[in-house]
Amino acid sequence: MRSFKFIYFFLFITLSFGLLSAQVKIEEKISLEQKLKKLFPDAEITQMESKDFYTESYQMVLNEPLDHQNPKSGTFKHYVYFSHIGFEKPTVLVTEGYNARPRTYELSKILKGNQVQVEYRFYGKSRPDTIPWQYLKNDQAIEDYHALITKLKTVYSGKWISTGISKGGETVLIYKSKYPNDVDVAVPYVAPIINGLEDPRTEAHIKSIGTNKCRGSIFKFQRNVLNNRDSVIYQIDKYADKKNMKFTEIPVEEALEYAVMEFPFSFWQWGGNCEEIPVENATAKEMFDYINKIVGIGFYNDKTYYNLLPSYYQHMTELGYYGFDPTPVKDLLEVAHEPTNLRFSPRNVDLTYNPDYMNKVRNYIENKGEKILYIYGGYDTWGACAPNPKPNVDALKMVLEEGSHKTRIKDFSKEDQQKIYDKLQQWLGDEVTIYPLEN
Repeated sequence: MRSFKFIYFFLFITLSFGLLSAQVKIEEKISLEQKLKKLFPDAEITQMESKDFYTESYQMVLNEPLDHQNPKSGTFKHYVYFSHIGFEKPTVLVTEGYNARPRTYELSKILKGNQVQVEYRFYGKSRPDTIPWQYLKNDQAIEDYHALITKLKTVYSGKWISTGISKGGETVLIYKSKYPNDVDVAVPYVAPIINGLEDPRTEAHIKSIGTNKCRGSIFKFQRNVLNNRDSVIYQIDKYADKKNMKFTEIPVEEALEYAVMEFPFSFWQWGGNCEEIPVENATAKEMFDYINKIVGIGFYNDKTYYNLLPSYYQHMTELGYYGFDPTPVKDLLEVAHEPTNLRFSPRNVDLTYNPDYMNKVRNYIENKGEKILYIYGGYDTWGACAPNPKPNVDALKMVLEEGSHKTRIKDFSKEDQQKIYDKLQQWLGDEVTIYPLEN
């Protein structure tokens, strides 16, 4: 009798294991699209061309709640982009700071993992025809990510890593401070945590980096442009006609003055070359071409003004920003005598600034922000606003000497890249494979 019981038990276990294995194989064959449809039954899901090493890619348009605390508030169309390679692979969550342009991020290449790219609410395609400004809050955006990730974790069982660049990196840190356990590792790139409406650290940074000669050339160029105002404006008008740009919200004369005051910030932010700054006897076209290269006069045209209204709303109410230093050209200004970023913000909207919001984020990040890899450029103006994790916090801050806002992991030396890979490996565990970048 015992032998029959043993055989019966053995057959039962073998059969059960076989059925379980078959079930697993069936589950593996279920496409990402099918799983997404089950998780998000009212979403619009469209297949996209897969690039790089991905096997499936989709655009998903969610009916996202305007207010996660009040479902009756209504919804908006929220765009999310999926790039899939395997349900057990690590998954990289990209928190865009603005609109989303589907592409494979650096961290996704290092991990060869799935990528979930989320457009920030009310930007790009996710912008309603009329913006309900009261719902353009960071906490609402964080709830967008939290609700999405909570569902996706039921199908993606590997490690989760969040990443973002600039304002998107800032969002990574805000998200980490609100839901520290949603992801295993956070990797913000060139992300500021700003002090106040106009953070004075950016001006101090501009006055301390580079050489005296270079800073002197910047000062002379600013004055030279405005001393040749009419000739440079003529070049702007020609360029605007060619590019079909309109300057009705910010007239050309005012746009030029703001571009001149913005110039030092953008020069160091984007890694300007001191040897390229036009000299005093440069032509108006040479001066315009250079300020257009560094700042971009199109930044002030009607289309960009409209596109960036959500950004300025956020900066003026919660995130904070940087200010303008008119000192070098104060005597040459004719329009923007009291320069302010409020000039680019939505009108007839409550722009009350909440100084406590980012202070709380900074306090958490610097004192408790574990497993965060920070990437910065040493010359980048926004680097002046970088958080400084306390020594007891398990975080790694990497600053590329003389690097700009374009600094990425690939720009570091092989030794520093290895330091980054080793730290990621330590945090993610041996089950995750690190694929060094090919430079």
